Amino acid sequence: MTGSPRLEFRDVSKRFANARANSRQGGGFVVAVDGVSLSIADGEVVSLIGPSGCGKSTLLNMGAGLDPVSSGQVFVDGELVTRPNRHVAFMLQKDLLLPWRTIVENVELGQEIQGAPGRERRQRALDLLAKYRLSDFVAHYPHQLSGGMRQRAALARTLAVDPSVLLMDEPFSALDAQTKMVLQQDLARTLADTGKTALFITHDLVEAVALSDRVLVMSQRPGRIIEEIVVEAGDRDNPMKRRQHPRIAEYVVRLMGLLQIEQAAA
Repeated sequence: MTGSPRLEFRDVSKRFANARANSRQGGGFVVAVDGVSLSIADGEVVSLIGPSGCGKSTLLNMGAGLDPVSSGQVFVDGELVTRPNRHVAFMLQKDLLLPWRTIVENVELGQEIQGAPGRERRQRALDLLAKYRLSDFVAHYPHQLSGGMRQRAALARTLAVDPSVLLMDEPFSALDAQTKMVLQQDLARTLADTGKTALFITHDLVEAVALSDRVLVMSQRPGRIIEEIVVEAGDRDNPMKRRQHPRIAEYVVRLMGLLQIEQAAA
């Protein structure tokens, strides 16, 4: 990793119109995120945790250019983010595979939108599906796959556009524990092999520690960064092994304590 940031938030705030004009939170507005500054270096994986409603997903939306900032600035690869751009890929809780397209056609979608030649995008999609053990299902439709297989296909689709930055909003939260660990392992190895930068939202504290170089903790709304924890528990390219590291419990207990303080302050 280098010191050059791939993703940077500079004193970013976001407010939304509030239907309850007499709200105690600023009259006609709700402040979702307030003065957040963070920087993620090339090849770094950072997890973001915090109470529900604290603005985690709002930060990702602004980082992806899907939602404008109210104040402050967001940069990806040194460029000011004002709209969606090809440097960033977003992966959500739901796979959002298009039911009328086959799995390989779904993985091709982002490249197709970007105008990649048909033969080139098909080969890249097939290579990624092989990597995620889906070669036997390229002609299947989403309804014919299990939840874990669909999410592997969604991960392949996310990586097919070769983004600089991955934004991931609880991508494994809907999966059973065993499938989740397999996909965590797949993701960790991919990030290590490709050197991709990632900002990862999760409510699973063990997942946050197992996958990340750093964990950032957010406050209750309006969301602010209240703590940064650097994870030193062996290499993050093998989260199954990392889970067995003696320091994992220490990190999780510390994170639980921070979240309990925030919940008590609500």
